Amino acid sequence: MDAQFDELYSATGRPSIAPERLLRAMLLMVLFSIRSERQLMEQINYNLLFRWFVGLEMDDPIWDVTVFTKNRERLIGGAVSQQLLESVLVEARAHDLLSEEHFAVDGTLIQAWASARSFKDKSILRLQGRLGLGGEVLLRDKVESKTDPDARLYKKATADKSVPSYQGHALTENRNGLVVAAEASLAAADAEAEAGIKMLDRVLGPTAGPGAESAITLGADTGYQQERFVEALRKRKVAPHVSEYVKGNLQKNRLRPEERSDARV
Repeated sequence: MDAQFDELYSATGRPSIAPERLLRAMLLMVLFSIRSERQLMEQINYNLLFRWFVGLEMDDPIWDVTVFTKNRERLIGGAVSQQLLESVLVEARAHDLLSEEHFAVDGTLIQAWASARSFKDKSILRLQGRLGLGGEVLLRDKVESKTDPDARLYKKATADKSVPSYQGHALTENRNGLVVAAEASLAAADAEAEAGIKMLDRVLGPTAGPGAESAITLGADTGYQQERFVEALRKRKVAPHVSEYVKGNLQKNRLRPEERSDARV
């Protein structure tokens, strides 16, 4: 990925952090659930394993937190993290580790770096043309965080507590369990289904065409049992294997027998 890295950085000006080291440091944040760049710098300072992984010698000075943050934002702006995933997939495909027939999709909540107390009423109510159950205005149109306006108070289960969140989505192939596509989105009830189709198109391409049977399958839990999602998969010649929930108003979305998962509610 040297060519992509060279395009992001100028040959003049003050020295910046090498993008390879930035990527390794960002991986440490994900793998060890490190909450902030400042905490990451502290751990790299005393953890010899972290120093070795990012490429620092024992006596090398640790990066300034603000410099790391600025360089990280530049790296993310260049979509380097997505290119890294694609490069890993190229290597995995070369070793015959990828299946292009059977996939599974799922989503999870990513807690935002914002407090629930930071949510205040919006000065001007901004309707987005979508209402919740009973016709009431959605919560995201009533309040917003003063420190992270894109974060939303959201929960996946009725019994859970709403927390400031984003949503993360992953598409995996079933043979070796490797992630072949990833996506982040704002927290919303239909975000999982929309991200699932987007990731599938990125991996397979939109192969729309009626009437043809396909060996490609996509497994998902009951959160994906939405009429638009199922029809979008059928349009792309992908057989939806979705866990089925048959109570209440979801009965109209009943799947065909060959599309049902073993894990039914």
